[in-house]
Amino acid sequence: MTTNSRLRLDPSTNLPSIHSFGEISNFLRNAVADEDSRILSDSMSQVSVHAEAIIAALRLHRQRSVVAPMLVDMLTVLRAHRTLVVNLGLPWRGLYEYAAYLQALNNFRVLLGQWLLDGGPRSADLFVTAEDFELIAWRTLGEGMLMIDMYEQWTGAGKQQGSALADLGEPQVERALQWWKKLRL
Repeated sequence: MTTNSRLRLDPSTNLPSIHSFGEISNFLRNAVADEDSRILSDSMSQVSVHAEAIIAALRLHRQRSVVAPMLVDMLTVLRAHRTLVVNLGLPWRGLYEYAAYLQALNNFRVLLGQWLLDGGPRSADLFVTAEDFELIAWRTLGEGMLMIDMYEQWTGAGKQQGSALADLGEPQVERALQWWKKLRL
């Protein structure tokens, strides 16, 4: 089985893999089949940069006064990114991965809000750990990367393969049209 993925393959599993937020940024920089892909990739890069900063801050401490403003900034970035995703064209919306990514973004935003509210504003520390935040950030960005990769493969396959009908001879096209007419009756 061969894959057209631009992701680096893990030699032990022969599957695409990414192990750091920096590798996410590299993947996103290369995902530029069209203008929508470029804009979406830039926006996802912003999300990954904010996620990395929050994870680093949570590893040092979970003080509400330090990390909560970063989480609020992340909510703003996610809101803008979600708006961009919602406004993508029909080719994107036709992908199964589109709905999955939109759901992951919504879940991430809800979790951020819950983490900000947990313990109330008088609590000195946030209850979210770096590991919990990192898990949700990876899941969300992974869904987005999968969506971009599937879109890139879909648009690339369409450009390279062309129509199967175009490759058929005249008698075969005629038979296919007759079959289609019978099917419609």
